[in-house]
Amino acid sequence: MKRREFIKKAFRFGALAGTAALVSPYNRLIAAALPAENAPVLAAVKGGGPAVMFDKGIAALGGMTKFVKKGQTVVVKPNIGWDTRPELAANTNPELVGRIIKHCYDAGAKKVFVFDHTCDPWKDTYKNSGIEEAAKKAGASVVAGNTQSYYQKVSVPGGVTLKSAMVHELILSSDVFINVPILKDHGSADLTVSMKNLMGVVWERRAWHVTGLHQCIADFAAYRKPDLNVVDCYRIMTKNGPRGTSEADVEKAGSQIICSDMVAADAAAAKIMGYEPEEIKYIGTAAKKGLGEMDLGRVDIKKIQM
Repeated sequence: MKRREFIKKAFRFGALAGTAALVSPYNRLIAAALPAENAPVLAAVKGGGPAVMFDKGIAALGGMTKFVKKGQTVVVKPNIGWDTRPELAANTNPELVGRIIKHCYDAGAKKVFVFDHTCDPWKDTYKNSGIEEAAKKAGASVVAGNTQSYYQKVSVPGGVTLKSAMVHELILSSDVFINVPILKDHGSADLTVSMKNLMGVVWERRAWHVTGLHQCIADFAAYRKPDLNVVDCYRIMTKNGPRGTSEADVEKAGSQIICSDMVAADAAAAKIMGYEPEEIKYIGTAAKKGLGEMDLGRVDIKKIQM
């Protein structure tokens, strides 16, 4: 049995046997070495619903006021790419999105926007994902990403393959950028996590697949680093990503990762999915470019078991 297959089976059945529990990906994640001083801080939360896990995790990082100041505008970027219901784990959990928006307003945000450049027709994905309803209920403005006129050309600093990109105006104009991916399998990129989720803020994405997807993902990560990354691991799609086919593709991980360093966040997410971070090429490439910390032994991990 291959290592990744073994770890995924241990994760699935860890509650049934003590030996399996010892090698569960969540336990592997939080068993990192003592971090260096001034290391990135990452909250790894397990055992609750999406909203309450965020409550606990953001508190461990110092509260939302550490990231959002009074009078600021905030853009929250979930994955809303697919016209599927939440149980299929193709999109970010709507309950989590709503709770993040609430925390932003509680911190004094002037305005919160939510958008994604979807793969399926945007009106259907926004509605059927449950995210539009949750975002509006929390007081956010839900904005489309389906028209090129919303995007402006920018230069990508230090880009090896990707030298420029057309970026949604909300990323250019908002004071705070909160990135809220769902952790899932991806046929081309291996995993969708924080850096991969940034493809939803650009217009022309097909060229990335042709010119080198992993390098383009790592290149674009240098353009504007999110102020906060919240990785939804409540339900995770373990195969047939990024859209999935049925609930058979989904496992309930009941976890969440919160970190301002998206390389560290993606490295932690890779562990949960049974990968070593360096096995995901864009994570290693971004780390080598100095865009974040891939070595979880150098990350201050705040474990919260609910």
